[in-house]
Amino acid sequence: MGVLQRLAFLLLLLLLLRGLGQPVWPAAVALALRWLLGDTVCCVLLSLAVLVQPWLSPWVPHWLNFVAASLALTLLPAQPPPWLRWLFADVAFLAKILHLGLDIRARLSRQPVDTFVDTVERQARAQPGQVSLVWTGPGARSVTFGELDAQACQAAWALKTKLGGPTGLCAGETAALMVLASQGIPALSLCLGLAKLGCPAAWINPHGRGAPLVHSVLSSGARVLVVDPDLRESLEEILPKLQAENIRCFYFSHTSPTPGVGALGAALDTAPPDPVPADLRAGITRQSPALFIYTSGTTGLPKPVILTHERVLQMSRMLSLCGVTADDVVYTVLPLYHSMGLVLGVLGCLELGATCVLAPKFSASSFWDDCRRHGVTVILYVGEVLRYLCNTPEQPEDRKHTVRLAMGNGLRADVWETFQQRFGPIRIWELYGSTEGNIGFVNYLGRCGAVGKTSCFLRMLSPFELVKFDIETEEPVRDNRGFCIPVGPGEAGILLAQVVGRQPFMGYRGPRELSERKLVRDVRRTGDVYYNSGDVLAADREGFVYFRDRLGDTFRWKGENVSTREVEGVLSQVDFLQEVNVYGVSVPGCEGKVGMAAVQLVPGQTFDGQKLFRYVRAWLPAYAAPHFIRIQDALEITSTFKLVKTRLVREGFNVGVIVDPLFVLDNQAQTFLPLTADIYQAVCEGTWRF
Repeated sequence: MGVLQRLAFLLLLLLLLRGLGQPVWPAAVALALRWLLGDTVCCVLLSLAVLVQPWLSPWVPHWLNFVAASLALTLLPAQPPPWLRWLFADVAFLAKILHLGLDIRARLSRQPVDTFVDTVERQARAQPGQVSLVWTGPGARSVTFGELDAQACQAAWALKTKLGGPTGLCAGETAALMVLASQGIPALSLCLGLAKLGCPAAWINPHGRGAPLVHSVLSSGARVLVVDPDLRESLEEILPKLQAENIRCFYFSHTSPTPGVGALGAALDTAPPDPVPADLRAGITRQSPALFIYTSGTTGLPKPVILTHERVLQMSRMLSLCGVTADDVVYTVLPLYHSMGLVLGVLGCLELGATCVLAPKFSASSFWDDCRRHGVTVILYVGEVLRYLCNTPEQPEDRKHTVRLAMGNGLRADVWETFQQRFGPIRIWELYGSTEGNIGFVNYLGRCGAVGKTSCFLRMLSPFELVKFDIETEEPVRDNRGFCIPVGPGEAGILLAQVVGRQPFMGYRGPRELSERKLVRDVRRTGDVYYNSGDVLAADREGFVYFRDRLGDTFRWKGENVSTREVEGVLSQVDFLQEVNVYGVSVPGCEGKVGMAAVQLVPGQTFDGQKLFRYVRAWLPAYAAPHFIRIQDALEITSTFKLVKTRLVREGFNVGVIVDPLFVLDNQAQTFLPLTADIYQAVCEGTWRF
């Protein structure tokens, strides 16, 4: 009999007792005594109660209660389930989730739907003088809610003027924005202006060039592209291809140095700040696209992820879910073309009525100075931001700040502890999710190293599975019936999230096959559909969820699965290594991939092959030890501080291609030796022993 069947049987018994007018507390007391005192003492007490029943019958419960107590002891586990410890916290978080969901549903049920731009208009009416955005870069400035809404209205009317007539933008049509951080506030005003017209904005990575940039613009379906004038060279490279597709281009400036490209500056300055009628966006629904945010493109060309108005509201309300209030000042160094920076950060603050401080880029040396200068109380992080802060030289004023809360994802357990020890008891809310994903986790209990917490309640709301996978094919493993095989507690598996009405997968704009590739069918039963996150996670018996690796980063060697993230965590403890990036490379004649690490040395330190060999042997199993080391001046990262592995994997350990110093693990010499041309030849010919 399964656990659910046992609980159902016991519940029926207790309901029967209540129906017969008998109390049910003896069963609960017997179970509590068993969990507190153990089987032996509990059974002795129960036996004594049975023996003395004839003498104490006026005060002893009915025999039916003894039967119920005995069945409770038999049916329920000898130890309280681990998740029971967090029952009240789980129920409280569930209540917050349900309240949030009902509020969003009520807003989106109105006609027209109540979107994020309506929130900005309400904030502007309620507190027009409250500072909404602060820019810390060159030409530092701040903008109030009233000013922001007025600028958004000007942007809407300017676009109507510039793009009027039959070729103008209609509600639902997309405009693309490609701006550097310095144009962040004007770009946000334009984005809000587009939303007032019912038009989604596609935020394009401004660092793209050539064919990938053309692809990004065309895949958005945009009819208009607004470009930072400092990106003139990037635009002019691709302008003929955009013009061939009838895409109108404008600079964020008063003049245009490029023939065929207009300038929006004058129109923005002269447009009236009059309110924009809501009926211009009357056709917008909860599932209408609000924004397009692009994937990183690390595994191919960037794809525009569809963020609906419902999804934007869900993500922007995460700040309040984690305890942020209107009195907080939120600091973000994340780019606006990233969902964490734009939706959770800026739109989240606008939703709350809080102040958002925007930095042009991440600077570990000026991070805390910015926080002190602007009275920051909440910081957003992603990737390795907090580790970079921990790597800076210690200062007497490290704890002199007002930051009380940090929110983000990608924080390793060792950095978590170091960060709090050095900078004070800052509450950390680690989150898990992806821009296109239909599921997310929140570590609302603050368990160090966990990316989230789940429970049976949350799992009913957002059903998911962690399933076994084949590391070579990167596909789920199926049983003889054709269904995926769930992993056990603590075991790593691919996260698959069921696609249901309240948990849809909107996918990417463009050919349907792009989205179909992310779906897995017949996971637990015939006909079901799940979103494949591509992430390898593990969940313990208490419901805490841990990130293990990204599918494709994990590799197989010596018949074992190697998690690059775990190896990176171990190697990062070596005192002369400042940055570590682990990946697998193919070796001729060998099955699987062998571990390799690109590393950056601590300034002033030298590479010690013997010391690294001893450390690797002591702290890593033999199959997980990196066999090649590549020393770089700086490790390549994405704009969201994720390590780039694709190019490193492609270059492998080829001494004819790589100019960086290379080393190879030599078990006989018990050190990492310089990788010479002769050793490289021996590896390729299969005469070098791993």
